[in-house]
Amino acid sequence: MVLALDILTTAAVLFIVTAGLMMIFGVMKIVNFAHGALLTLGAYASFVVTQLKLDPWLGAPLALAVGVVVGMLVEQAIVRPLYKRPLDAILATWGLGIVIGQLIVMAFGREVQFVETPVKGAVSVAGVEYSAYRLLLVPVALALCALLTALLGGTRFGVKTRAVIMNEDLARGLGIHSGRIRFVTFSLGAALGSLAGMLITPLSSVDPDMGLPYLVNAFMLVMVAGHSMARLLVTCAVFGACQVLVSTFVSPVLGGVTIAVLAALTLRVRPQGFSHG
Repeated sequence: MVLALDILTTAAVLFIVTAGLMMIFGVMKIVNFAHGALLTLGAYASFVVTQLKLDPWLGAPLALAVGVVVGMLVEQAIVRPLYKRPLDAILATWGLGIVIGQLIVMAFGREVQFVETPVKGAVSVAGVEYSAYRLLLVPVALALCALLTALLGGTRFGVKTRAVIMNEDLARGLGIHSGRIRFVTFSLGAALGSLAGMLITPLSSVDPDMGLPYLVNAFMLVMVAGHSMARLLVTCAVFGACQVLVSTFVSPVLGGVTIAVLAALTLRVRPQGFSHG
């Protein structure tokens, strides 16, 4: 039972961490390598709330606000001139991630910090005691998937976004302001990244480099899943299950690289990932 709950919660964490990166990649075909730094910013927003002895849930709006502001600035100052040069955009966001990491070190130091958990204690599931907060992340991930799917599939913004994805020149000819779509999408993706940092922080410690391992897994999952939120959720569930099983029955060290290895093998067989078919 514990194994099943571990698989469920690991899949939820993976989806929460990856959703913001998927948002940006799906529309803009740019991998935002500053995503790890945005996770870290969200974690430190949660840490600030803990230091001020405020309600831990206030970390969520603070993390969202930080992510939106940083996303808006980054899109306008760094990413916008590089839309036609995706490789340069990747390098630019990677460099930005390093800069943000150094700014965090200057502001908070390199010490490992801890935050207060919004939901404490354990709950009994089929006779097994399990972390209440980890379980809470499962409905959070499902709700996030439903909201983003509805936003991209059932709203005017979603229709315009799909038009930009399919044929930007044609979309622009139809009067769709593709620059504004990209701006909103990047800002929203950055906000989701920062929120993810706040949500995962109670499960681990906070330090300036905490976002990097998550970035690697998120990048691999996005490459495999294509640009569908539902497909991303399924991919997180399958790859998360493999990671938990390898960590439990083989070695935690091998478990840490399971997602990267599986993604590489998948892309070897299906270079387009699961984005088609």
